[in-house]
Amino acid sequence: MRAGVNFAYAGGLLATGLVDVTGDPSALDSRGWWAVVVTYEGKVTCARFESVRPAPHPGGVWAGTGEWSTSLDEAAYVAGVERIRSEIADGVVYQANLCRILSARLPGEASIAGLGKRLVTGNPAPYAMTLQVPGLQVACASPELYLARDGDVVESRPIKGTGRTAADLLPKDEAENVMIVDLVRNDLGRVAEVGSVEVPGLCEVEEHPGLVHLVSTVRARVGRGGWPELLTATFPPGSVTGAPKSSALKLLEELEPVPRGPYCGAIGWVDADSRRGSLAVGIRSFWAEGGLLRFGTGAGITWGSDPLREWRETELKAARLLEVASGDGAGQDLAERGTARP
Repeated sequence: MRAGVNFAYAGGLLATGLVDVTGDPSALDSRGWWAVVVTYEGKVTCARFESVRPAPHPGGVWAGTGEWSTSLDEAAYVAGVERIRSEIADGVVYQANLCRILSARLPGEASIAGLGKRLVTGNPAPYAMTLQVPGLQVACASPELYLARDGDVVESRPIKGTGRTAADLLPKDEAENVMIVDLVRNDLGRVAEVGSVEVPGLCEVEEHPGLVHLVSTVRARVGRGGWPELLTATFPPGSVTGAPKSSALKLLEELEPVPRGPYCGAIGWVDADSRRGSLAVGIRSFWAEGGLLRFGTGAGITWGSDPLREWRETELKAARLLEVASGDGAGQDLAERGTARP
């Protein structure tokens, strides 16, 4: 698909014929099929499309990227982990998710459709979406569900705990997952019917390309409000912030030198007519900005964290995706070296 052509692709559906773009999330309770991106900082983009049909992912030009730089190098990231551990020791937070943003020059004739198609082939993900609308280009390969809605039933599936294999997962990972499940239960409880919040799956091992995750499921029945109320109660997602959320957000604002953008926000779709929708946590996601292609990666930090191990986890999460985007194995080399430039 040509650069400049507006479209969204998610779940085997191709949406074309852009008819409306708004920053008002109440539109998601109106009518039609909407593609949705909410940045970690809270900027909302809702794009309504006229035609939505089953189709293959559209193709486009993608030449691969050059060298990647990072907002936090290894030394800065390790120092950030130590700072979080110090704050945990002082009782300020129990857990915080420290992230860094990678950037590379965007190829001249690149199309986000071309990158999205490469991701669908090279790194299939359950909550993948590609979106191109004026001012926003995103290619997402997220494995994590932030919010799904079917009528009055909402579900979240937070991920905490990552390894190359299940044998790499530690007791620290399970403890971290349980902490975030508690946070998500509390968030959903703000808009749920009393007594309807449940956890049908806790710390289940899921396999994804190149790694495994610990995943839990939290479900509730919405007692009041629509999408704006859901977002207000639960955003940003707990798994990419920390606990307590308010304290973690303040600490991360000090430690992370650049905005996260769509990374760690929400990316997905809402069908207002059927009252259904699926928003991923915006991890494993690329976006175009200012002539650069950006990508975020991070790790959840607890008192039991080893700083170098957490740095390596950020590299592991990035490696396969950077390899797909670079087209020459550079992402894997980066993960093995751990020497991205600051």
